[in-house]
Amino acid sequence: MPKRGAIALSLTALAFVLLLNFQGPSGFNTVAGSSGVGSGAGTGAGTRQGTGQTVTARTITGPTVSTRWGAVQVSVVLDGSQITDVRALQLPSGDRRSQSISSRSEPVLRSQALKAQSASIDGVSGATYTSVAYARSLQAALDSAGI
Repeated sequence: MPKRGAIALSLTALAFVLLLNFQGPSGFNTVAGSSGVGSGAGTGAGTRQGTGQTVTARTITGPTVSTRWGAVQVSVVLDGSQITDVRALQLPSGDRRSQSISSRSEPVLRSQALKAQSASIDGVSGATYTSVAYARSLQAALDSAGI
C-alpha cells in the first residue's frame, strides 16, 4: 500500500507540473500565461527632497497576465535601477473569494518585491496563481526597463 501511495503522489506532482507548464494555442500559458509583453513607460523629473538633486523616476507597466481566477497586471516605479514602488493595476476580483485573496496578497507581494528589488518573490500561500502572475508581470516590466 505505501508503494501505491508514493506512485500516486509522484504522478499527481508530475501532472501538476505539466499543467502549470502547458502551452496553449499561440504559445500562451493557459494557467498563468502572459497576454504579451506590452509595456508603457513614463518618465518624469523631480527633486529629491532635501538634497537639491534632480532624479528621473520612470513608471513601467507590465503586461496583463491571465490566470484562471482573473487578470493580474502591475506597474513599477524606478529611480535609476532601484524599485521605489510597485502598484497592482489589476488583480482577480470576479467573486468575493478572489477579492479577499487579492486584498490579502497584494500588500505582501508589494512588500516582497520592494525588499527583493526584483521579481524574485516568495509569493503568498493560498494565492499561488496571483503570486506567479504578479511576478511575471513585474519581471516583464523590469525587462522592458532594461533591469
